[in-house]
Amino acid sequence: MSSLIPQKKHEECEDWLTTYSDMVTLLLTFFVLLVSISKIDANQYENVKAGIKKGISNVEVERPLDGLKKDLQSMLSQTGMEGVEEASSLTTDADGVVLELPSSLFYASGEATVGEAAKPVLDKLAATLLGERYLGFQVEVQGHTDDAPIATVQFPSNWELSAARATGVIRQLIVGGIPSDRLKAVGMADVAPKVANRDLNGNPLPENREVNRRIIVRIYPR
Repeated sequence: MSSLIPQKKHEECEDWLTTYSDMVTLLLTFFVLLVSISKIDANQYENVKAGIKKGISNVEVERPLDGLKKDLQSMLSQTGMEGVEEASSLTTDADGVVLELPSSLFYASGEATVGEAAKPVLDKLAATLLGERYLGFQVEVQGHTDDAPIATVQFPSNWELSAARATGVIRQLIVGGIPSDRLKAVGMADVAPKVANRDLNGNPLPENREVNRRIIVRIYPR
């Protein structure tokens, strides 16, 4: 008789689901941690994004940095300030766009007050950076001097002079409408010369010193 009684089907064991869900949760936590501590290279991200779009649609995509460089070049040509375009340098690096301007276009020797003739240049620069496409860009202004010592009441050394020149540009950009949280001023003194300030015998090289006296504006994605 007992053989005629239907046997219950063996219930499948689902304990493995608990282990599987634990593993998925741990993996998710691990990747969230990786993202939280990683530094996203915004410039590289734009390069990759443009490359993907080109690969999918076979259409060239202009990166924001490329557009910014073109707009800045156009801005320099329209300033009306004699010699500014020829004396300036506009390049790109791994972080963003680098605009280099000779200090002589902005400041008198040993001074840190932006000249009136230079203000339209900075106003046009501010107007360019206020474009909707560039609102996510930071601006770092570096002041560089030559190695000629200075020791005035206002500027005890080239550190104070270079920092004051950088902040002078910053103040003018703020007047032009750039929010303060997008700006950064850095005084470099004479520690990062482009060329040697002196020859092998230690004699000053006036032309090289003039090259080293400069303002650098670095513009990069936040």
